[in-house]
Amino acid sequence: MRALILILLSAFALPALAAIDTYEFTDDAARERFQELTAELRCPKCQNQNLADSNSPIAQDLRREVYRMVEAGDSDQTIVDFMVARYGEFVLYRPRLTGYTWILWYGPFVLLGLGVIVVLILGRRKKLSKAGAQAFDADNSAPNTTAVTDHNARLGALLKSTDNSDHAGKQSDQPVNKETP
Repeated sequence: MRALILILLSAFALPALAAIDTYEFTDDAARERFQELTAELRCPKCQNQNLADSNSPIAQDLRREVYRMVEAGDSDQTIVDFMVARYGEFVLYRPRLTGYTWILWYGPFVLLGLGVIVVLILGRRKKLSKAGAQAFDADNSAPNTTAVTDHNARLGALLKSTDNSDHAGKQSDQPVNKETP
């Protein structure tokens, strides 16, 4: 039982033995710059972690490189440019505005504008069709009885002419069986 407890305690204690990067800075301004840069730069290996949060070996190497460059007195822009030149725009959480990244910056606003336009067009169509239907109902509220009677008479004549043409080839003295096999 003691061996099991000892194994469990040592398993939980292993993360405490992990290497923690400790850097000695010449002043507090350099420490703040280092922290800002490592928080702003993304780990090339990890999906969504910055250099400060990642424990991957490449993140440790890049933290060392950022520390070296901060201590050497390089500007923030020089450090960022070095990382972008080495790993591409992926290392930036906020990509620069270029011809390739304009869709990342302005695409959501364009899509939102298109959505508003579509909603307005559909709303206007619905409003116009509703107004047209009301106008149609108002025009047809008292139908013209002579037009309806005339239409029914033409329809009846048309039906009689088709019935006569079907029976024209048959003898008139025999009854017409509509259920012919």
